Amino acid sequence: MPGPKDQPSQRIAAALRDKITNGDLQPGDRVPSTRQLVREWGVAMATASRALATLRDEGVVITRPGSGTVVRGDRGTRPAAVTRSRIVAVAVRLADREGLAAVSMRRLAGVLKVTPMSLYRHVAGREALEILMVRAVFGANPLPDPMPAGWRERVETVYRLQWQLYRSHPWLAELTLVTRPPLAPEAMLHTEWTLEALADLDLDPATRVRSALALPALVHGLALTALHEHRAVQETRLANAQWWETIDGQATEVLRSDFPRLAELAALPVATFGLKGLDEVFELALRHYLDGLAAGHR
Repeated sequence: MPGPKDQPSQRIAAALRDKITNGDLQPGDRVPSTRQLVREWGVAMATASRALATLRDEGVVITRPGSGTVVRGDRGTRPAAVTRSRIVAVAVRLADREGLAAVSMRRLAGVLKVTPMSLYRHVAGREALEILMVRAVFGANPLPDPMPAGWRERVETVYRLQWQLYRSHPWLAELTLVTRPPLAPEAMLHTEWTLEALADLDLDPATRVRSALALPALVHGLALTALHEHRAVQETRLANAQWWETIDGQATEVLRSDFPRLAELAALPVATFGLKGLDEVFELALRHYLDGLAAGHR
């Protein structure tokens, strides 16, 4: 699997960075627009945008209304102080835009304009950084206080919030394994709420624990599906519906001959599949699971 440096957006950013360093682009000069980069490099608009966003994060260029993106003229200015919260905020922003693989101490140091070793005064290492990223996301989106009164309302509140976080930060699914969760108090509170809600039902301790594992596993499984779809869109530059169009002929032949029930899916709206369709799958799965709990313990 290619690393972050092999990604087209990073190659474009490196090429522009070299031109600025070599003096080919001077302070105040306009850098190529996203459309120019698309034509020159043969990449998607999103890839070109990520390249320019990388340089903006590093403070190499700035965007001025009416002037486009230009080389900064004050690059000798002392950078803002590096703090743990700033490191984590940059890491979350990078992961949101390019995925967890893009987050490294070297990359963060480049964005923050410091040496990689200086980051270790604030963060012990990659594993510690990942836990801080999880804590930051959950901490910025807390559960309501006070909690809802009914057991079902509490559970729905917890897992709808989790789903929202997974959809906003797809990489989060890589760091929140159900059987080996991170020791992040802000995320652990979700499990505490779940156990508290299930305590209102007539469940033996073992069943209560299994239910408390099954609920996040259900949501986490869908979140991993969303993560892989998100990556596929980035790598192929095709939305789910567009991807199906590319294999339509072959898929139709296979489905009609051997899988008549699967073939019926072709008549469904395109929105049923892909990332948007997963939102409805989540709601259906959560409702069915909670209906089952309610029916079995009235």
